[in-house]
Amino acid sequence: MILERLAVGSYAANCYIVADQETKEAMVIDPGGEADRIFKKIENKALKVKYIVLTHGHGDHIGAVEQLRKLTASKVLIHHDDAELLEDASLNLTLNMNGPDIAFKADETIGDDTKLVIGRHKCEVIHTPGHTKGGICLYFSEAKILFSGDTLFYGSIGRTDLYGGNHRQMIRVIKEKLLVLEDDVTVYPGHGASTTIGFERKKNPFL
Repeated sequence: MILERLAVGSYAANCYIVADQETKEAMVIDPGGEADRIFKKIENKALKVKYIVLTHGHGDHIGAVEQLRKLTASKVLIHHDDAELLEDASLNLTLNMNGPDIAFKADETIGDDTKLVIGRHKCEVIHTPGHTKGGICLYFSEAKILFSGDTLFYGSIGRTDLYGGNHRQMIRVIKEKLLVLEDDVTVYPGHGASTTIGFERKKNPFL
């Protein structure tokens, strides 16, 4: 598996490029800004982007989507409960951010237990509401890799005071859906450093 992480945009959101080493088929997760920089990585590795997958619909995670969709001719996917955020600049918060207002539609919506395939690698969509109604994590079980968006961070959890947020729900889904994974699953969050499920189970003060 090819895995690249780029901290992009003024909020340093983590954008991930995940690809099959042999087929070069890829997905881009949360391209929050700097589309040209992301596309350069894609070109340098001769990748064929199949999906742009959004863990949720906030502006710091979607800023480069439209440009990247045109450059790669790929499909934009988001959980059906967050589709409304993409279409409304006030809900996705770009109305009040330092940049253009953003509003667009996803090509497809996805739900809990949707399976996405890139080359030989299968990815499970795990619905983890709490930060937003349609927040998701993406789990590659064979590689033991979890992309947690703004749900679970190193030693922390996502904020729940924005539209669609629910603190009690977030704690419940993290415990019931994420902490049941094996200790050595590596967690790649939407911001900041990576961690592991085992570390967060033992050390995260919010859990």
